[in-house]
Amino acid sequence: MAEKPLVLITGAAGNIGRTLAKALRKHYAVVGIDMSAGDTDFPVIEADLGDERSVAEALDLIGAEHGRHIASVVHLAAFFDFSGEDKPEYNAVNVDGSRNLIRGLQAFEVEQFVYSGTMLVHAPGRPGERIDESRPIAPGWAYPKSKAKAEQAISEDRGDIPVVFLHLAGLYDERTSVPTFANQIARIYERDFQSHLYSGDTEAGQAMVHRADMIDAFVRTIDRRGRLPDETVILIGEPDTIGYDDLQDRIGRLVHGEGWATVRVPAAVAGAGAWVQDKAEPVIPDAIDQGERPFIQPFMTQMASDHYALDIGRARALLGWEPRRALADELPAIVAALKDDPAGWYEANRVPPPAFVSDAEAVGENPEALRARHEQWRREAHGETRWAHFVNIALGCWIIVQPMIVQVEEPGLFWSEAALGAALVVFATLSLSWRLAWARWASAAVAAGIMAVPFLFWTANPAAFLSDTLVGALAFGLAVGTRPEPGTAAIAAMTGPDIPPGWSYNPSSMAQRLPIIFLALIGLLVARYLTAYQLGHIDRVWDPFFPGLPDDPARNGTEAVITSSVSRAFPVPDAALGGYVYALEIVTGIIGSRARWRTMPWLVFLFGLMIAPLGVVSILFVIIQPITIGTWAALTLVGAAAMLIQIPYSLDELLATVQFVRRRARAGRPWLRVFLFGDTDEGQREERRDEFERGPVAVLRDMVSGGVNLPWNLALAGVMAASLLFTRLTFGAEGAMADADHVIGFLALTIVSLASAEVARPLRFCLVPLGAALLVTPFMLGAGTAHAIASCAIGVALIALSIRRGQVREHYGSWNRLLV
Repeated sequence: MAEKPLVLITGAAGNIGRTLAKALRKHYAVVGIDMSAGDTDFPVIEADLGDERSVAEALDLIGAEHGRHIASVVHLAAFFDFSGEDKPEYNAVNVDGSRNLIRGLQAFEVEQFVYSGTMLVHAPGRPGERIDESRPIAPGWAYPKSKAKAEQAISEDRGDIPVVFLHLAGLYDERTSVPTFANQIARIYERDFQSHLYSGDTEAGQAMVHRADMIDAFVRTIDRRGRLPDETVILIGEPDTIGYDDLQDRIGRLVHGEGWATVRVPAAVAGAGAWVQDKAEPVIPDAIDQGERPFIQPFMTQMASDHYALDIGRARALLGWEPRRALADELPAIVAALKDDPAGWYEANRVPPPAFVSDAEAVGENPEALRARHEQWRREAHGETRWAHFVNIALGCWIIVQPMIVQVEEPGLFWSEAALGAALVVFATLSLSWRLAWARWASAAVAAGIMAVPFLFWTANPAAFLSDTLVGALAFGLAVGTRPEPGTAAIAAMTGPDIPPGWSYNPSSMAQRLPIIFLALIGLLVARYLTAYQLGHIDRVWDPFFPGLPDDPARNGTEAVITSSVSRAFPVPDAALGGYVYALEIVTGIIGSRARWRTMPWLVFLFGLMIAPLGVVSILFVIIQPITIGTWAALTLVGAAAMLIQIPYSLDELLATVQFVRRRARAGRPWLRVFLFGDTDEGQREERRDEFERGPVAVLRDMVSGGVNLPWNLALAGVMAASLLFTRLTFGAEGAMADADHVIGFLALTIVSLASAEVARPLRFCLVPLGAALLVTPFMLGAGTAHAIASCAIGVALIALSIRRGQVREHYGSWNRLLV
């Protein structure tokens, strides 16, 4: 039997190379050259085309084993990169590699050299126009430029070897496609906002060719090697091109059952946006995603109007070839492949998968089922609460006209309110779409600004201050406090338990949050009242207990404190700043589901941060009042008491969130993404019930219980600590001794409050150094005999009372072993 003609394929171990080899082996002997042999069932010689010596050695080996007569050389090997940068590999592999290969083949008898080129070396056409092989060579970016240079090198050094340059359209099949097309599909599948934007002519399109049709073109080219011109160019692709806008609509309908609106963006604007996005890579990229650069690069925006529709008359005439498939007919199969196996599709196309795909894979969920279920839930939940965004539109309109209605006189406040009102109208209108979750956060940010502007401008208008506070807080809550939770990952929203693993109750239930919200409301009302005095809206502040300073007896204690040098040190009214934080604390306390400890970890952390610093400031402010200012403010004591009670109720949810993030990080999940967008967790998801369907007694019991209780020893320690605050009255303490009792007493009360949270029970041991201090201060600061005896007794009692832990009724996972 006659020996089969030899075909040499470069880049043979690649996907296309292996597919072509399979199609040729019935009639040809195939041998390959590649950087690595890979997993092939035909001989592949390893060589670096960029190294002339490596190429020569590989060709000598082929000549020795297969003879020096080659029917056809198919040159597929090339470097490809979509960064747009002119990387050295383009010249080393594509240009020098092609030159090294064609020169090395001069020692062989080669019937044909086939170069795998690209249609992009030609100048583009316009929509409605087709290009043919006579189109000028005018590549627009690094990759086609290198391909054009490679063709020139081949042409110059081919000698007597006949050459065919196949200028190929964009490649695709049912599972994979060229990066531009694959990323276009992915953006629509993910409902990426950028999928709606395009910087070019939306009627422009790119010719495509199915893998099977391209392989057929190569086979026909090799089969007809003796009948083709010595050097020729042949365009290979589907003659009918789908315009970008039409293609978007087709993909959108196949993926989501709806058309896909495309908005044309000026190329300069799109290019600037792509540049900013490319430079703004995450500081810790692996914590959020795979650290991939954005696909859309600035250079692409300048060529978005390039149109490539092909005249394939030469392919018909010389090869008898025309495509048997059309992209329009294959789109359903392409989308079906994506939906059937999203993770595999993303991997095959080398596109970074969205979070929900990797999340679902990590927990054994079907990504497409999770996406569809999550999307349906979001649609329904948003439809039920869309009224909230209509209300925000109305509130924005009110803020726009408010300066004229209530006669705001401060120019800064006047125009700030008008601008913020308009912004709220815009973002609330965008929030009507369930797809634009980011607009809800934008509305919340504007609402936070509305709450702040009256005290930032020290307004003397009480109506403006009251209105801005109420409207801002309401708009904030309506923007992000309604279902569905904005910004929560699909895996977090649709899977996972409500109760943390190893816990006996849910620290994020509304019953657990209500005490904090109620106490924050008390703090807000107090702060709002004091702010009215600081801004001059009222002339007096009620204080039934404490007198003013000797040099200003007309003012009572509260008035003296909130007009003191300590208060005036702030650039804004300090009571207003406290009220602002209280208001934000209330609305952030309302936001989120029963599982927000894992669905919105960042919010729980922010919630805790607002409580802790505000508590520290409130307590410190109360501590320094008699020491620095010389009197007390009764209402600030009320606020401090509310804060002391509030802090322990917030610690359990914060602990659950920290445990959750650490647990997911140990499981290999990106901790920063978990912190920002939530995740699933160990345990089964139970059917959620409205906790307020129970009787009021049961709700109240949950409110005051949960993870907070005060054992008798800590309660007694609290009473003794409180007695230290009154030693000026009980023992006539003065000066440094009175101040020491005051500071120690308040610190001890703070420790007792914190230790009443079961998760913070070990903090009770901080009473030991405070008790020890009471054993020393009477003798260092000169207390009277009775005072010294009482101080030592209280000190010993605080130390003794700190030893007993008291009952810990609940379970907190691994944290229980630390509750000594």
